[in-house]
Amino acid sequence: GAGVLWEATLRGLKAALVEAGDFGIGTSSRSTKLLHGGVRYLELALKERDPRQLRLVRDALRERRVVMELAPHLARPLTLLTPLFRPLEIPYYGLGLKLYDRLAGRRRLAPSRYAPPKEVQALFPDLPPTLGGILYQDGQFADYRLNLALILSALSRGAVALNYAEATGFLVREGRVKGAVVKDRLTGKEVGVWAQAVVNATGPQADRVRGLLDPELPPLLTPSSGAHLVLDYPLQVGLLLPKTRDGRVLFLLPWQGKALLGTTDLPAEATACPLPREEEVAYLLEEIRPYLGDLSSRVLAAWAGLRPLVGKGETKRLVRDHLIVEEKGLYTLTGGKWTTFRLMALDLVERLARDLGLSLPPSESHRTPLLGAGPRPPLPLPEGVAEHLYTHYGTLAPEVAALGDRPLLPGLPYLEGEVVWAVREELAQKPLDVLARRLGLALLDRKRAEEALPRVVELMAPLLGWDDGRKQALLLEARRALPALC
Repeated sequence: GAGVLWEATLRGLKAALVEAGDFGIGTSSRSTKLLHGGVRYLELALKERDPRQLRLVRDALRERRVVMELAPHLARPLTLLTPLFRPLEIPYYGLGLKLYDRLAGRRRLAPSRYAPPKEVQALFPDLPPTLGGILYQDGQFADYRLNLALILSALSRGAVALNYAEATGFLVREGRVKGAVVKDRLTGKEVGVWAQAVVNATGPQADRVRGLLDPELPPLLTPSSGAHLVLDYPLQVGLLLPKTRDGRVLFLLPWQGKALLGTTDLPAEATACPLPREEEVAYLLEEIRPYLGDLSSRVLAAWAGLRPLVGKGETKRLVRDHLIVEEKGLYTLTGGKWTTFRLMALDLVERLARDLGLSLPPSESHRTPLLGAGPRPPLPLPEGVAEHLYTHYGTLAPEVAALGDRPLLPGLPYLEGEVVWAVREELAQKPLDVLARRLGLALLDRKRAEEALPRVVELMAPLLGWDDGRKQALLLEARRALPALC
């Protein structure tokens, strides 16, 4: 949805986005934070001779570099290690990752290489003895911040975007969708919004939204749950374990001084606020145990996202490609993956141009930097704080720090000025909007996020006109909502 808003705005269209919760409240903030083609998808493509999987990997690898160029403060290369335990794994994974490099074409990152056992041991002292490993590069990004950067960049060029604004029904004229009824979930007010085209880009909720138009429409999706754990386990590079008991890969990635462990792939209901299931948490800890030991005491946070997988069947084999379906004038864009969001949006806008007879200028989204893109500005702050501000706000970091450079919590890089900025400039309406999807702390450390809640409420209150009763109500609501992050 954010990508479509940005693409449409760049092409000269008047576009508005409405989001029933906060921006990025669902899948968009709960990914594995990887910009990647998908090593496992490449393996599936070759084993099953599936050109769709191969095309997806190739497109994603090339888009990986595009995103890094559009938002260098939010996305960067990440080195990962695949450890080798059997002699045949050396040519198998070595050649596979060389092919992975080649598929990226001119947009490839650093080439993969063999790392001898001593180098692997230095990087991961807790690993059992190896025959070495393959080091390769993919991309890493702050998904919640990229989602927001797309929206704010579109707003700066005249678009409209509202959070806590739910589409509750469609406006139909002569049997065709020509708008939507939108309800402000904070005030209860409803308005009708007319448009030339209405796009349903709601991820795992796409079938529910299609049901508002016609409850008899057959479902398009098989949602699957992807749970993640954040561990107090600092890393120099990421770890890719290519064989789990259910045939998936497992990632352990450096993330803001911690380690991000993921992910699961289980069939799931398309709920708005998924929680990680006990069996998912147990699965992740069980799979990592043979390699790094028992890490259960190091879990700082756990959360789950839903993948909107197109089609039916075993979720791990469904192609992560996207789909555009037009039904009575409603355009549903679903499926896909974060790395290819721009191609998804481009396909959708091109389809609208053809169907509506619009003459649009060529797309510039592949070379138009997002808000905050640029070199790191000097900041008279401790290095950890300055780095945090740049990797969240880019060139806008000095403006954020100017709103208040007192620490939000001792021992962490977050500033009180970030809370003020989130309300004034980034449309935050509730405490978890700030802690989960502006600062990212609630995704990183649940206890520290809960500790920060009272101060966040105090800082937001005068900006949003909350009295004491409203402050207490929102504080209690946020504490209850913290496990599901919404």
